[in-house]
Amino acid sequence: MKSLRFWTVALLLAGTALLLQARGVSDRIPERAPLSQVQSSIAGWTGSDMAIDQETLGVLGPGDFLSRLYIREGGTTAPIGLFIAYFASQRTGVTIHSPRNCLPGAGWMFDSSRYVDLKDVDGKSHQVGEYIISNGADRQFVIYWYQAHGRSVANEYVARIDMVKDAIRMDRTDGALVRIMTPIGPMGTVAAAKARAETFTAQLAPMLPRFIPD
Repeated sequence: MKSLRFWTVALLLAGTALLLQARGVSDRIPERAPLSQVQSSIAGWTGSDMAIDQETLGVLGPGDFLSRLYIREGGTTAPIGLFIAYFASQRTGVTIHSPRNCLPGAGWMFDSSRYVDLKDVDGKSHQVGEYIISNGADRQFVIYWYQAHGRSVANEYVARIDMVKDAIRMDRTDGALVRIMTPIGPMGTVAAAKARAETFTAQLAPMLPRFIPD
């Protein structure tokens, strides 16, 4: 099954690269604010930037990245990790890396997964993936999605197909991955971690079009 998934992803990436190169059209790059300007204070959570090592940056390729740890005021609630990777163009083979490939490489296993529609504080619905991952005794609740041109998509294959369509229609291949992670502690519950991650996501999502253009 893992082998089938690998070759499916590989063929999809290769086909995408060939199609975009064959068109030979440069991308239209929209104006946007850098991810470093994402609010460091969100609904009672205060964030501190985390350094991304050079090896990881080399794997990610040219893009704009944010890795930040948010702590709740008072410090009695488990923290929330936010990671955003934005690529202005994916035409030259630089593509968004799926957490389903990256997290297992770091020792994390996917224990459960599902797609849900999550409403933000402005009432807009976003399609996201919700996952429980584990690495030994450590567990985390994860929300992630692919965002581009006003869409939030949970499935990496659908996101890839949408990118090709937008490259043809709009001359744009820009897009981002947004990932929220929070621990499920020894004394914590999945329900509490889920509520924490969803509440934070609902606050964050309306801010993102400034950094990930519609």
